[in-house]
Amino acid sequence: MFKILKKITGKELRYVGISLIFIVIQVYLDLKLPDYMSKVTKLIQEKGTTVSQIFDEGRWMVLCAFGSLVAAVIVGFFAAKVAAGLSRTLRHDVYHQVSEYSMAEINQFSTASLITRSTNDITQVQMIVAMGLQLSIKAPITAVWAIMKIANKSWEWTTALGAAVLFLLVMISIIVTLAMPRFKIIQKLTDKLNSVTRENLTGIRVVRAYNAQKYQTDKFEKANDDITSTNLFIQRAMAFMMPMMSLVSSGLSVAVYLIGATIIKAASVGTPANSPRINLFSDMVVFTSYGMQVVMAFMMLTMIFIMFPRANVSAGRINEVIDTASSIKNGTKDGSAAKEVGTVEFKNVYFQYADASEHVLEGVSFKANKGETVAFIGSTGSGKSTLINLIPRYYDVTAGQVLVDGVNVKEYTEEALHDKMGFIPQKPVMFNGTIRSNLAFGTNAHGDMSDEDLMAAARIAQAEEFILKNPEGLNAEVSQGGLNLSGGQKQRLAIARAIARKPEILVFDDSFSALDYKTDRVLRDTLKRETAETTKLIVAQRIGTIIDADQIIVLDKGKVVGRGTHDELMASNEVYQEIAYSQLSKEELA
Repeated sequence: MFKILKKITGKELRYVGISLIFIVIQVYLDLKLPDYMSKVTKLIQEKGTTVSQIFDEGRWMVLCAFGSLVAAVIVGFFAAKVAAGLSRTLRHDVYHQVSEYSMAEINQFSTASLITRSTNDITQVQMIVAMGLQLSIKAPITAVWAIMKIANKSWEWTTALGAAVLFLLVMISIIVTLAMPRFKIIQKLTDKLNSVTRENLTGIRVVRAYNAQKYQTDKFEKANDDITSTNLFIQRAMAFMMPMMSLVSSGLSVAVYLIGATIIKAASVGTPANSPRINLFSDMVVFTSYGMQVVMAFMMLTMIFIMFPRANVSAGRINEVIDTASSIKNGTKDGSAAKEVGTVEFKNVYFQYADASEHVLEGVSFKANKGETVAFIGSTGSGKSTLINLIPRYYDVTAGQVLVDGVNVKEYTEEALHDKMGFIPQKPVMFNGTIRSNLAFGTNAHGDMSDEDLMAAARIAQAEEFILKNPEGLNAEVSQGGLNLSGGQKQRLAIARAIARKPEILVFDDSFSALDYKTDRVLRDTLKRETAETTKLIVAQRIGTIIDADQIIVLDKGKVVGRGTHDELMASNEVYQEIAYSQLSKEELA
């Protein structure tokens, strides 16, 4: 938690200083009220007291109460600014740190957990800072100041107050000890609930298609029941605290009055002008007020103790994200360091996922020269997509080298490497906005793209027709995730987005799967004609998509088991033949 608090800026520290000043003012005014109450009590008991004298003291009481209110509002205002500023800083740091993560770190935390840490956990920290700045400073000042004022009144009353405070401390310790371990569990259960909910919403069509609503509902109910039962345990423990607080408060008042009655009864009557009993009664009223202030101070600290464990767990989870550095270290070379143009080379590459027992890729070597089309095919799980993901450094190789334009990808800056390629993922990703904003997405080494550039890319990707059919054209709205587009439309727009960057290398990760055979064929022919100087790397399941490739690499269980043109592989490679004959007849292949 203290590591998080170090992120408070200088400006926010000034706000803390202002808050501290007004907290002292507020406490001073609150503790002046019993003094005026004592004076009013004595005036009422004395003969010859006029109403105006009582009103004079009463006016000061009203002014103190109003001044305390104003000070409290000012403290709340600046505390809120400090808490909001810190939460803004934390959201910024978490977002930018996650943006630097490789896929390994994303998988380590999970998307659901990262969302929870960016929202719920930061909110928990914001709440404890806002409340803590007011209560954790005010409570000890109030308690110490009030005790100093009543320390010399009566040892009997002081003993009663000490017993009440001791009881509160013991009770707080027991409840916090019981609740603390549960707060960490709560955050993990929140991650799980978010994960189940996100999974269900993302796959809602599949859930309905397979009549799996009950199965998904049971999963959700299990996660929901777990978090509910844990929350109930904590809330029951906390609910026990408030009645006990009231009991302590009421018990202290009763004890003070009982002790006071005994002391007053034993005191001498004295004269009306100087009666020990009147003075003792006044002291009893004042002690009761100050005693309540002390108890209230500890009640405020109790609220902090209740909130702090969960906020502390949240702070640890936030720090975990901020402190986890990306396993992929940025290089220093820009695009000018390239020794070649448009080449991709793998040299004896091995790759193994974290915590996996076996390599996904073993000894993979090949080179794609400028303008060539190199395709990768193999059965499911053969390592095709993993291989492709090593080129833009979504993962780093375990052993061997991946070279782009003759330079190891580890030596490039991330921006320089990505400027050289257009990447089309297996599942096309669309962003909320317009078709134009999606096609012109990101920064481009060639500068801003005109509408003509975007439409030229759309024409190659066979997306021009459906764009022009829409009355709004490039300004047509695209919903989050492209939910208002068909699978084929999203895939064509994703291809157009990559082409519009005019990269040296185009990487297709099974990016033709949602296209019909005719569109697939026309797109590939247009792509070959219009981007002849661009190197193309294609992962595909369909033989028809890669049949014209300059080089086809066959993968099986992470190893290269064949390479060559379609005709060469049909003549010599058994794995390729099995894939080909499972999709097309001998007549079609001929």
